[in-house]
This record gives sequence, structure tokens and C-alpha cells, in this order.
Amino acid sequence: MSDDDYSATVLGSHWFSGPPQPQEAVPDRVEGSVMRFGPGVTAAMPAPFPVVATPVRRRRLGEWRRYTLAAVVLLAVLAYLAWQRYGPALEVRDVSVAIADPQGPGCDATADVVAVVRTNGRPGTLTYRWVRSDGTRSEQLTERVPRGHEEARLHLLWTFQGRGTYAAEARVELLSPGQRTAAAQFTYRCARQP
Repeated sequence: MSDDDYSATVLGSHWFSGPPQPQEAVPDRVEGSVMRFGPGVTAAMPAPFPVVATPVRRRRLGEWRRYTLAAVVLLAVLAYLAWQRYGPALEVRDVSVAIADPQGPGCDATADVVAVVRTNGRPGTLTYRWVRSDGTRSEQLTERVPRGHEEARLHLLWTFQGRGTYAAEARVELLSPGQRTAAAQFTYRCARQP
């Protein structure tokens, strides 16, 4: 073997890829007057380990069925929660007013007037005010209705004093949601002597 036949690159690559194949070296690019040469990576170089392609296993219809019930239940729960949060708002169906004691208040007593507001069971806030026949009007009041409650009770406590008879009327004005009005009449009687 002469010195012209010896090459460390060829010897080193012989250990990795087998005996060298006769190839003509082609430059990878030219930059000005500099040209680069080298063996590079050949397409014929075998992989260092065996490559085995595994076939993709298709799922049978029965395997998908076991997840179907869980998916349907999950979608139903999500739909129910979305309906609860973003469903219809609080609606008032009916308003009625009555006095707790149908006989009316006695001498120097307080009448408990109750407005019953029936709703659709959705959560929300009622805004209302009481108007009395003596010219008194309350400020705007609010009542928070929790989810699932289809009835709200609004109370007005009206205190009477002194002798005599007074035909009273208490009216609730529902301002929102929607506008409704209901009233109750009763008589205050006190005949005792001072």
C-alpha cells in the first residue's frame, strides 16, 4: 500500500458504513472562491438499528361504544349547567297581597301586610316599593330570589295608634322584572276609652 492510497477518512468511515463506494464528490455550495468538499451523509447508509414499522391498529366499533355513554353523560351535564347559568331569567307569574290577620289590627297594633310574588324559579332580584293609603311611599326595595324558589314573600309592617276607625289600603308596586301592582284593604278599629 503506498502513501497515496491511504486516507484516514476512508479508513474511519469504513468502520461505520462498510467499504467506500466510488463517488464523485460534489460541492454543497460555493462561497466566493472557497469550495467545500466532503463525503457528507449518503442515502445508502444503513440505519444503526433495525427499523420495523408497526401497523396502525384500527379501533373496532365495540371499543368506541364503551366511551359513548360517558360522552353523552358529560354533554348532558354541560348542557344542564349552561342552561342553569345562561337560561331564562327570573320572571314574575303572579303577585297578590293580603293581611296576615284578616280581622285587622287592634288598638295600637301593627298590621303585617304580605305580598306573595310567584316566579318561574330562576334566580334574580325583585325590585319593588310599598304605597300606603295615608300617602306614605317606601323607597325602592330589593328581594333576592334564590334558584329553585318559586315564591317570594314581601312584608310591610304598618303600625296604628289611637282611637277610631281607619280604612287602610297597602299596595305593592313591583318595578322589575316587569311591572305589576297588587293591593289589600283592611280596617283599623279601636273603640277603647283613654
